[in-house]
Amino acid sequence: MGKENIDRRSFLKRLGLGASAAGLTLAGCGNSGKKIIDGGGSNNSEPGEMTYRINPTTGDKVSILGYGCMRWPWKETKDGEKEEIDQEEVNKLIDHAIAHGVNYFDTSPAYCRGLSETATGIALKRHPREKFFIATKLSNFSPKTWSREESLKMYHNSFKKLQVDYIDYLLLHGVGMGSDGMEEFRQRYIDNGVLDYLLKEREAGRIRNLGFSYHGDVAVFDYLLANQDKYKWDFVQIQHNYVDWHHAKEMNPRNTNAEYLYDELDKRKIPAVIMEPLLGGRLSNVPDHIVARLKERAPERSVASWAFRYAGTFPNVLTVLSGMTYMEHLEDNLMSYCPLKPLNEEEIKFLYDTADLMVQYPTIACNDCKYCMPCPYGIDIPAILLHYNKCVNQGNIPQNAQHPDYKKQRQAFLIGYDRSVPKLRQASHCIACGQCEPHCPQNIKIPERLHAIDAFVEKVKQNKLEELA
Repeated sequence: MGKENIDRRSFLKRLGLGASAAGLTLAGCGNSGKKIIDGGGSNNSEPGEMTYRINPTTGDKVSILGYGCMRWPWKETKDGEKEEIDQEEVNKLIDHAIAHGVNYFDTSPAYCRGLSETATGIALKRHPREKFFIATKLSNFSPKTWSREESLKMYHNSFKKLQVDYIDYLLLHGVGMGSDGMEEFRQRYIDNGVLDYLLKEREAGRIRNLGFSYHGDVAVFDYLLANQDKYKWDFVQIQHNYVDWHHAKEMNPRNTNAEYLYDELDKRKIPAVIMEPLLGGRLSNVPDHIVARLKERAPERSVASWAFRYAGTFPNVLTVLSGMTYMEHLEDNLMSYCPLKPLNEEEIKFLYDTADLMVQYPTIACNDCKYCMPCPYGIDIPAILLHYNKCVNQGNIPQNAQHPDYKKQRQAFLIGYDRSVPKLRQASHCIACGQCEPHCPQNIKIPERLHAIDAFVEKVKQNKLEELA
């Protein structure tokens, strides 16, 4: 399905939509008498019934809204540092999610500075085990963890931190993320016998579903699917949203358009778990004219709801992950998925046209995953990149003194930079050591970007304005 006019019959066949609405199943959200607070444009009504999808391998009835546990709220210390996850708030969020039908929780040893599994396990332990599916990952990114001993130590620690005796969904994490994806995959999982070990763990029932999350090198993705008879992947996690459907490779040559990834899984009937439906928040923080475009079509809905409905419309999607830090995020997403109302062909085309407009803006593909952190020199890499993106989206990138909004743009950019990033953690302190770059799932040339932003900041301060390269 390209950007051209879409034939109705082929479109519906592609998505599997018809009278059965993609074969969706519904179940009670629980606590349906509670009002949902307006989460940035929701319709402030009571949630209905959660939409579920059936995993063809195990028969699991999985909520279409999955809870991504990468962005749990933090407690602030007296000096303003965030060093401890706010367990009380995590408990409240998980309780509310489960009460409204969410049953898929996705975490990793790498999330929240290594604290996510523990916090998630504490919160979920308070609920009956049959009420939830837990997904975690073998996040052996660093060569220091590639050995069999270190990899299996990480795997077994996940059971302890999550306080479970089996894992519902285990993923090989970040497959294809390195500069040489196939070689890295071989060292992380094949040569050390780790994948063979995990396959036996699945046979023993300690892993109920085995899959992988894909980032970057499509050769690895193709290799793993070509060997489906050997590995029998139960699910695969991919990045999928209405911008990445056609523009992922256009924005970064190492990425793969979501259209290809989804179609390859669909034709093999391997369920897709969706990550980054909001592109790290960028599809909820869009330029003002895009906000106006979306609000004109659906004034009662949030900007983010368009992206969530889009991701859930595809019938081979098992669940759509959202990193919901605050209750209003959770409540707004419940409005989108309780129940899911799939987009029709005209709405899909409207979003693809919207994506064409969005990619004209020179934002940086940072998803705020923080895999690049910590920086050995204390630089807050995500905060720097996100401030720049925010200014692009809000029209606050000053270009020349003749621009009618020059003074406002200059002030917003410089003051916002100092407020978002402490001076000792700004881009000027980057020495281009390159430690961060191999860990970026979006393949951003981080030192290059930091130096360009620092140069731009200095030009803005000195009123020597040129376009940022």
